[in-house]
Amino acid sequence: MRSISLSRFLIEEQREKQVISSDLRLLIEVVASACKGIALAIGKGGLADVLGSAGSDNVQGEVQKKLDVISNEILLDANEWGGHLAGMASEEMEGPHAIPNRYPKGEYLLLFDPLDGSSNIDVNISVGTIFSVLRCPEGKEPTEAAFLQPGTQQVCAGYTVYGPNTLLVLALSDGVHAFTLNRETGNFVLTQENIQIPAETREFSINTANARHWEAPVKRYIDELQAGVDGPRAMDFNMRWVGSMVADVHRILARGGVFLYPIDEKNRAQGGKLRLMYEANPMAYVVEKAGGAATDGYQRILDLVPHRLHQRVAVMLGSKDEVERLNRYHAE
Repeated sequence: MRSISLSRFLIEEQREKQVISSDLRLLIEVVASACKGIALAIGKGGLADVLGSAGSDNVQGEVQKKLDVISNEILLDANEWGGHLAGMASEEMEGPHAIPNRYPKGEYLLLFDPLDGSSNIDVNISVGTIFSVLRCPEGKEPTEAAFLQPGTQQVCAGYTVYGPNTLLVLALSDGVHAFTLNRETGNFVLTQENIQIPAETREFSINTANARHWEAPVKRYIDELQAGVDGPRAMDFNMRWVGSMVADVHRILARGGVFLYPIDEKNRAQGGKLRLMYEANPMAYVVEKAGGAATDGYQRILDLVPHRLHQRVAVMLGSKDEVERLNRYHAE
């Protein structure tokens, strides 16, 4: 493969394919640059006193890690001044973040989970950043209402995995592409084009510690997988669970599989565990563009109409055949 930088790739997407606009290209480049800063902060670990609790809670009442706060600030600072955004929203903040009046405004809205899986950061497990881009409705101020668009309205989405190497996975209208950070040059370089998830799989990802709380369709599905060659599926499956959504979903992109964080008796009152706007929608967009599927068990994730910024949902995504089976079990 030719050595193609992220900037060159985006310019070709804009100039030759007309897939993105110049402002969207700038937005993606700025997000990627911010993610380099986050990767650098994570890489310092205990050397820079960035591990452990920040001594505060986020809007969901969850304990914030120091790197949650640092990552959020890096993304806000990087994206305020470029003139490509009308507003931002973060999982770590209660409401939208307005672009300061001293800077020009653009047509896009940026949503992000600055550090997904941060509960694992102290034990050196892969974490990541998830982001989603929408257009700000014409004539609307970037209040919460402007962000409440179904996932089908996303113009791009993606995530960064901070692991043994730093990977940026970007989903555009023409497909899903992966870029690896060259730490020597500081550039993201294209390493995979047009990623496709295999339709069939023998791997699943779920937190089985919650098995006693699952609804009947999920319990039926997992029981069948665990029965292996002696069960109705007549083949063995392996379970993989990292507990960091970006790591679990990236494994699915790499070799197929299905990821489940279903609604259960523990999270029913909240509507689910994962956030629709910051996690479910962008990951569903990536997975669908890679040939997979994403559902809450009853409805396509991307068709859900959000009614609040921090709304939670059930999430089941990955290889298309398995997601369709889960939909069928829920319907039955």
